[in-house]
Amino acid sequence: MAQHWDAIVIGGGHNGLVCAAYLARAGLRVLVLERRAVLGGASVTEEPWPGYRVSTLAYLCSLLQERIIRELELARFGYHVYAKDPAFFTPFPDGRYLLFWQDSRRTCEEIARFSRRDAEAYPRYEAFLEQLARFAEQMLLRTPPDLARSGLRDYLELARLGLDFLHMDDTERVGHLRIFTQSVADFLAPWFESEEVKVTLATDGVIGTNGGPRTPGTAYVLLHHVMGKVNGHRGLWGFVRGGMGGVAAALAGAAQAAGATIRTEAPVTRVLVVNGRAAGVVLDNGDELRSRIVVSGADPKRTFLHLVEAHHLPGEFRAAVHNIRMEGCSMKINLALDGLPSFRALPGSTLLPHHRTTIHLCPSIEYIERAWDEAKYGTPSTQPMLEITLPTTYDDSLAPPGKHIMNIFLQYTPYRLREGHWHQIKEQYADRVLALVEEYAPGFRNLILHRQVISPLDLEETYGLTGGNIFHGEMAVDQLFFLRPVPGWAQYRTPLRGLYLCGSGTHPGGGVMGAPGYNAAREILRDLRLRRV
Repeated sequence: MAQHWDAIVIGGGHNGLVCAAYLARAGLRVLVLERRAVLGGASVTEEPWPGYRVSTLAYLCSLLQERIIRELELARFGYHVYAKDPAFFTPFPDGRYLLFWQDSRRTCEEIARFSRRDAEAYPRYEAFLEQLARFAEQMLLRTPPDLARSGLRDYLELARLGLDFLHMDDTERVGHLRIFTQSVADFLAPWFESEEVKVTLATDGVIGTNGGPRTPGTAYVLLHHVMGKVNGHRGLWGFVRGGMGGVAAALAGAAQAAGATIRTEAPVTRVLVVNGRAAGVVLDNGDELRSRIVVSGADPKRTFLHLVEAHHLPGEFRAAVHNIRMEGCSMKINLALDGLPSFRALPGSTLLPHHRTTIHLCPSIEYIERAWDEAKYGTPSTQPMLEITLPTTYDDSLAPPGKHIMNIFLQYTPYRLREGHWHQIKEQYADRVLALVEEYAPGFRNLILHRQVISPLDLEETYGLTGGNIFHGEMAVDQLFFLRPVPGWAQYRTPLRGLYLCGSGTHPGGGVMGAPGYNAAREILRDLRLRRV
């Protein structure tokens, strides 16, 4: 006899697992279907080479919401984060370097080597950014008001937002207006004079973004990346024990403990529609699985342009989804190393503090802007911005004794190339990237034992990220909050009754935070209580 479920969740990424866990805790019979053999989506640990466990895509954690960690008891299921300290290491071509520590005093001492004025400004900057982040964090676990199909609830939420805004002091109010509209370079300029300090901070404004540091809106991306916490400490990032798949494993454990069923290697071909409402899914092998509701953790384009047949959706809605900007510009190179690299600016191949950081190879704002200038016309950056981490400096379970894993996240590599094809050029381009690292760390290439190169096209084809966009859609002002994924449909519901979204293409967007899955579960349970579905 065929099984019937209360909810089927498409996709075993971290948001799908969060949503499934909360629905199961509420007593629903929940089935999660993941097309790959491994859970996690972009938050995954894989073994590309024997004995090496690699965070293939996402590589650091901070944004996962404390409420989710606490309520789902993720520590009980093995979730643990090693907080990075120092936080950043930026070496410069002239041999100087800059280290940012958890201890603000030590960071200011570092900054003072470049500018005493900036060292005095840095604590004020941190306090101001934290003030902005506290307000923005309040929005993460709230459902946006609907400005296109407004009802009483939406008007009340808008009034609440208006009151919050009015209760701010003038400085904070202006700060919010600026950080949502300015470029990250313009946002940092009044605070700091040192190019070295500014570029180290500016990297968070362009990660995963189609834009350079002088592109309006990148200041918000900076804010988005400082809203998290590690072990209760705001603004810290860290390495998950066991790699980023540890997030998925803990969430899966919580969901299964609550009664959810999880199936891998179960690709969904189509959402089943009966009498004008979602009633289940059809798998790649032809099996039909029935349910009261369907929740998609896939991105909006994959969901509405591939999994739902066109005639089930309004034409204007499909057109709006088609117009979502969802092309990425990021690439990932994962390496197995025979030891630790020795940097020209800080020599030494034994474990040193700077090996435990996020290493930025991008010496100036202009350097990043020129890299973006090439990419926006379809050419991979000749000198890309690199963000490098060595997770084995914290977690020695990821590699054999004495060996290390290096993750290189880089920009800018446009999904749509002016010339050539990513499958043909990615290895050659990776050679260029590794040669750039060699300039800062002589002898580095001799340490490489294995390498894995993941292009924007691989992000789409292997990991299901349309356009290779790591955020399920650009994190721009016109694609955030009540405009995400499209105007009129920002509350996790869709024009097809019984079908919901729970992925990063919904508010509050990308990053391993779990908020979209949490918010979607809350709205689904609200509808079930009101018997709307």
